[in-house]
Amino acid sequence: MTAYAFWNNKGGVGKSFLCFVAASEYAHLHPKTDVYVIDLCPQANLSEILLGGYSNSDNLDFPITKLLKKTPRATVAGYLEARLNSPFSMITDIEPFLCKPRNFNNKIANNLWLVCGDSLLEILSEAIRQTSQLSIPIDAWKQVVNWIKDLMGSCIKKSGERETVFFLDCNPSFAVYTQLALVAANYVIVPFTADDSSRRGIENVIALLYGVGDAHTASYAKINFAKRAKEENVDVAKLHTFVCYRQTLFNKKPSKAFQAMDSIIKKTMNHIYRDHRSLFANPKEKPSENFVIIPDYHSACVVAGTTGTPLSELKAGPHTLSGERVQINLAPLKRYREAFTKFTSHL
Repeated sequence: MTAYAFWNNKGGVGKSFLCFVAASEYAHLHPKTDVYVIDLCPQANLSEILLGGYSNSDNLDFPITKLLKKTPRATVAGYLEARLNSPFSMITDIEPFLCKPRNFNNKIANNLWLVCGDSLLEILSEAIRQTSQLSIPIDAWKQVVNWIKDLMGSCIKKSGERETVFFLDCNPSFAVYTQLALVAANYVIVPFTADDSSRRGIENVIALLYGVGDAHTASYAKINFAKRAKEENVDVAKLHTFVCYRQTLFNKKPSKAFQAMDSIIKKTMNHIYRDHRSLFANPKEKPSENFVIIPDYHSACVVAGTTGTPLSELKAGPHTLSGERVQINLAPLKRYREAFTKFTSHL
């Protein structure tokens, strides 16, 4: 079992779309593997794409609406509500919280399963946090932060002899539901855009998850999650791949402005690596060796996201979205696919 969490402390860097591409393409390329997607972002953008795209999101019969109306809710929030009702007992039957996107979107591979996102996550977060702070049992915090890991264990049992891989989409905030994801995952995929706010977001990832940073930042980070995880012997995900998303190209190469910012972020990560190699999935390689560039191709991204179409199924040519004609050209689509192929080859 391998699990990848997509997270950056900065929003708008393409976490959900990257997770959609990674999960849908992995399922397409590995039909004998069960691919589980757990959407731990209250916005549920990843779930919307997998279930057919944004074009149907205003429809009262939209799949997410149906999943929310079930009893219990057929979402990750439904699972967490069940855990809150009996915090320190395992849930053996996870079928009510799983759905198969293929039943709603025939472009998705049949071996992909979804634990749907849900805006209720935000409402539940304080109850989850308070449950983790109970004095009895003495390991309440450790048990609670492992709730998603427990869910994954039940998924593995459901799959039996089949191989399994998990993709977890995270909210930018370091809310308790994000912490649950980062305890459950083996690895963190860190998407970023080539700007200084992304660099700060990555530095916050390091500080919040591992308690590592400058003297001022680390003094606060260490008294919270990172310190508690170390004290209670809770493993957290290691840094795996850094994905520079929506890179602007000029003559098929990144623009000088993007190259400059990308270089600064690489230097920042290599500096952290120098003193903290154990944080990285491959401690023998500098993190700059695991940077992937995805060129900006807005038309392909919009069509894929709006219609729930994996890149392997996306066709060049004209597409109609909300009555507007959108053209996808073959050459940039090919470069876009090649970049994502390089990315998924890291998994």
